[in-house]
Amino acid sequence: MGAITASRKTLKPDPRHNSVLAGKFVNCLMLDGKKSIALKVFYDALEIIHKKVPDVEPIEVFHTAIENIKPSIEVRSKRVGGAAYQVPMQVNRTRQQSLAIRWLLIAVREKKGRPTSHKLADEVLAAYNREGSAMTRRENVHRMAEANKAFAHFAW
Repeated sequence: MGAITASRKTLKPDPRHNSVLAGKFVNCLMLDGKKSIALKVFYDALEIIHKKVPDVEPIEVFHTAIENIKPSIEVRSKRVGGAAYQVPMQVNRTRQQSLAIRWLLIAVREKKGRPTSHKLADEVLAAYNREGSAMTRRENVHRMAEANKAFAHFAW
């Protein structure tokens, strides 16, 4: 699975759903150390999701959305004989999760003019349905990896 870091050991699940992934997401969502505000935004977004998709638990929608965004392969630059190649490589599980969270937050923060909880709810629902900006970013990464498959033999 990879090295267990101190931050990984001390990471606390979110209080309401007892989900470590939600706890990690709230920490990434948080600005200036204001965790209570980040929690409120996250839970408000889950409420909105619950209203729009009443038959599925909102935390399950969130988990599925993150799973959908996770990239399985990405391109990394590798210098070989003075030329830099974009080499497709497998992504390990912790990096998959952090990329998915980062892309979701980038997608939310790019949208302007509405409360963050609304933007977050919309983006999570879009990712749950395999659409939206975060999903587009994942597709682009996969497309790049596919296009550079010829350089896969440089991955060592």
